[in-house]
Amino acid sequence: MSAQPIRALFALDDDVETTSFEHSLVGGPSLQIVGIVSGLDAGWRSIEETSPDLLVLVARSVTDKALYMIEAATKQRPDCPVVVLYEGNANGFMQRVFDAGADDLITLPESPEGIRFSLEKAVARRRGAVVGTGQAPMICLLGPKGGTGKTVSSCNLAVSFALAGKRPVLVDLDLQFGDVGIALGVSPERTIYDLVRAGGTLDAEKVEGFLTPHPSGLRLLLAPTRPDQAGLIEVDFVRNLLKVLRSMSDVVLVDTPPSFSPEVIAAIDAASHLCLVGALDALSLKDSRLGLETLELMGHSGSKMKFVLNRADGSGGISRRDVEQILGRTPDVYVPEDKDITRGIAEGKPIVTLNERSAAAHAYRDLAKTYLHEFEEAHAVGASDAKPKRGLAALAFGRGA
Repeated sequence: MSAQPIRALFALDDDVETTSFEHSLVGGPSLQIVGIVSGLDAGWRSIEETSPDLLVLVARSVTDKALYMIEAATKQRPDCPVVVLYEGNANGFMQRVFDAGADDLITLPESPEGIRFSLEKAVARRRGAVVGTGQAPMICLLGPKGGTGKTVSSCNLAVSFALAGKRPVLVDLDLQFGDVGIALGVSPERTIYDLVRAGGTLDAEKVEGFLTPHPSGLRLLLAPTRPDQAGLIEVDFVRNLLKVLRSMSDVVLVDTPPSFSPEVIAAIDAASHLCLVGALDALSLKDSRLGLETLELMGHSGSKMKFVLNRADGSGGISRRDVEQILGRTPDVYVPEDKDITRGIAEGKPIVTLNERSAAAHAYRDLAKTYLHEFEEAHAVGASDAKPKRGLAALAFGRGA
C-alpha cells in the first residue's frame, strides 16, 4: 500500500508473553517490525527512540495502563495510528479502546495476512485523513435565537450548492432536536449517533456509509432520532468528523442549535466561513447582535462572516435602516417572506426546488453564488482557512446570549 515499508513497533502489556502471538507476526516488503517490547513503560520509551509509523499494542485484559498508553500515544503522535491486538473476548473492551483513540482492534487468533492487511489499512486511513484535512471550505450556520429560519437557510443553501454542480455535505449538529431530515423529506435511517456507536477510526469510506442521500445530490449526516442519544457525541468526535468530511466534499455546511454549546464552538473554530441567521423582529435582532458580538470576541469578523435576514419584508414596522442600526452592520442577504417556504417544510422540499422563480429562492441561490465566487478566489491565490483567535474563552458569554 505504500512505497516505503511501514515501520511497526509492538508493545506488549505486562501479562502478555511473546510466544503467545509471535506466530502472527509477519514482516515483509510492506511491513517492517522495528521492535517487540515487553512492558508498556519500555514500549513508551521505544516510541520516542524509534519514531514508528504504527504502534501495535498487544493485551490480554482491560488495564488502565494500556488505555492510558493508547490515549497518550494518539495525543503525542497524532500521525501514528494505534492498533490493538487482543487475546480474548473483546466485549466490554472494544468501546473503551476506541474511546481512548485506537484506530482498530484485532481479536486473536487471526492469520498473519489478515493482521498485516489491517495494520496497512490503519496507516493508509490515517495518512489519507492527514493529507485531505482542511481542503474543502466549511460554512457553519448559526442562530442565537430559535425560530429564525436557520435550518431552512441551511437546507436551501446546501441544495443550491448541489444544483450548482458541487458535492456538498450538510451536517445536522442540533443533536437533540435536529430537523434537517424533516425539512428535506428524508428518513433518518443512519445518524451521527449510529456513526459514534460504530466505533473505530473515522475515515472517508466509513463516514460515507452513514450519509443520507438527497435527490439534489446533497448528502446529509442527520441528527440523532432521540434527545437522550446526544450525550454520546463528544466534542473531540465532532472535531475529527468535520476534518474527515472536509477531505471528502466540495463544501461542508453545519446546521447548529440556537446556542453556543461546546459542539457548536468546535464547529465555529473549525469553519472557514460563518453565517449568522436572523429574522425581522425585535427579539431576534437583539439576540443576533449579541451573537455577532460574541463571535467578534472569539476572533471571527470581516469577510468570513455573513448575516442572512429572513422574513425581510415582514410587516413588523422595522425598516432596513432600523435593522442596520440594531445590528451595527448591513445584512448580506435579505430573504423575503414566502408562503411556499412554509409549504415546502411540510412537504420536505426546499424553496429553491419547490418554487425556483420565487424571490426567496433567488436570494438563497445568490448567496450560494457569492460563496462559490469566494471559494474560487481563495483557491486561486492559495488562501488558507481563517484561524480563530479564541474559542472556548467566549463560551460563558455565548451561553448568556
